[in-house]
Amino acid sequence: MSLAEINKNEVDIVIGALNADLTQFLTSWKSFFSGFHLIVVKDPELKEELNIPEGFDVDVYSKTDMEKVVGASNATMFSGYSCRYFGYLVSKKKYIVSIDDDCVPAKDPKGFLVDAVTQHVINLENPATPLFFNTLYDPYCEGADFVRGYPFSLRSGVPCAASCGLWLNLADLDAPTQALKTEQRNTAYVDAVMTVPAKAMLPISGINIAFNRELVGPALVPALRIAGEGKVRWETLEDVWCGMCLKHISDHLGYGVKTGLPYVWRNERGDAVESLRKKWEGMKLMEKSVPFFESLKLPETALKVEDCVIELAKAVREQLGSDDPAFTQAADAMVKWVQLWNSVNSSG
Repeated sequence: MSLAEINKNEVDIVIGALNADLTQFLTSWKSFFSGFHLIVVKDPELKEELNIPEGFDVDVYSKTDMEKVVGASNATMFSGYSCRYFGYLVSKKKYIVSIDDDCVPAKDPKGFLVDAVTQHVINLENPATPLFFNTLYDPYCEGADFVRGYPFSLRSGVPCAASCGLWLNLADLDAPTQALKTEQRNTAYVDAVMTVPAKAMLPISGINIAFNRELVGPALVPALRIAGEGKVRWETLEDVWCGMCLKHISDHLGYGVKTGLPYVWRNERGDAVESLRKKWEGMKLMEKSVPFFESLKLPETALKVEDCVIELAKAVREQLGSDDPAFTQAADAMVKWVQLWNSVNSSG
């Protein structure tokens, strides 16, 4: 599939604006964003006016717009990196591609710029294979296929719910790792896409991601917020928690999640050592989350994504709520998110 073959009317590109000047970011992506509809959501805590260059089909949403759609009391869900979820909420397209505003197109080993949008759509439109691992990676990619011994009964695959892209230069490491390895940068471009096996957890990163909104839109939920959450990725946990919810729900409903291509080039932002000086509880919450998801089993009666999110919220409240108030708040946010999703999407 090439850029010319993509139905651009089926894709929204959602950008969470944590920086006011988006000129360099959008200019770097112009050749790949051209012809697509963009949703730019301004962090409601950002005071400056956004600077967006001409030449883009873009809708911009501010704090005032959020309050009109979801009410002032609910707009607080969409601060910081969580502002992009408002774009997920108001989009009407089949596919969402979301890239952080500190990323620019990467170059492949031949020196060509990587078209992340097209690669994400290719990943989503081709089936996933979570039930039986193919050692030649994604069998639907050009030049690949199913290996000997792969059951023919499983070769039709399952719908792909999400495409999790990667990063060159500054990889999405946690603050302790980045602080310990201050000079470490990711230079390895692995030309591969693979389906994450069913029942396997993974820390999905919101930096470079795409998903099928029609399949799993409500599962992309802004829920787990931590005290002292900052404006750099290693001071947040919302995307990791969201990804664990998304993967569990995808497994339950019979969908797949892919990781690998496309890459983006991630620029420097923040100071990992400074982030460590803050009272950040993310690592502790993750250690409690893993055994929860390992043992979690959604009821067979949960047949819709919204039902799965509600059941997941119930389990979080019952099993994790007493451990930390952040989990109770997350459960409340998940229920509220489903209510907002149903309200906004039923109203058109």
